[in-house]
Amino acid sequence: MTDRMKQILDNMHYYNVSNLATVNFGLDNTMVYDALIVAPSYSPYKILKDDSFKITETGSQSYSQGFLVEKDNLKLAWIKTAAGGCNMLDYLLICGELNFRRLIFIGAAGALKEEFNIGDICTPRYCVAGTLANTYLKQSIKDYVPFEKVYPDKKYVSQVVELANSCGYTIKEASVFCTDSIAMEYTHLEEIRSFNTDLIEMETSAFYAIGKLMDIPSIALLVVSDNSATGVPLVGRSEEVQKMYEHSRSFILPDLICKTAKL
Repeated sequence: MTDRMKQILDNMHYYNVSNLATVNFGLDNTMVYDALIVAPSYSPYKILKDDSFKITETGSQSYSQGFLVEKDNLKLAWIKTAAGGCNMLDYLLICGELNFRRLIFIGAAGALKEEFNIGDICTPRYCVAGTLANTYLKQSIKDYVPFEKVYPDKKYVSQVVELANSCGYTIKEASVFCTDSIAMEYTHLEEIRSFNTDLIEMETSAFYAIGKLMDIPSIALLVVSDNSATGVPLVGRSEEVQKMYEHSRSFILPDLICKTAKL
């Protein structure tokens, strides 16, 4: 991990107990996990329908749960968190105490352009931080950069995209606007569209910034859940559209998680 990440953990430990990831998620900080799965609002039971996955709940608090997911020789730490960039800071940063080889974010995203279909699996080409959360990772909160662009490791993203292609899956690289509010994004939708991003969601700008501080290969896998350009809603989807979404989320995504964890 980087010196900045060590400093963040040291500051938390000075005012709190250590082993915060164990306290919140029940995860073992002596184990080396193949990957840490970060899933706002999703437990593994929501995604992993295949009985070949062994899922063990390791711990829970009011707004978070931890799981150990095993399949074949893979050991995956899975954290279910609350939504939003601020929650991504709190829940993912404490996982700097754990040992894992890969960092995988899974979640949903709304499309802002017509060419994206429900069920498309996407990964950020870059994220626009329309949130304040990223600022708290800087040395000073006075260094706030409005709508800062956050980029993933392009080489690693290309490896994951190529891996998916070799397995017959398509991962679309897309630009993402990160918002603090689902309810208020509709009021500011035209203003958000002026950034010319493809998708909208809440956490990936903070996720990638933390991944860089941890110095861990990181990838976000997003399933398109709605499209404001074509009128497909987030709540109230038709049965046909819901089946498309569920197929990607519960059949393609689990396979991509396992293959990426082995990369």
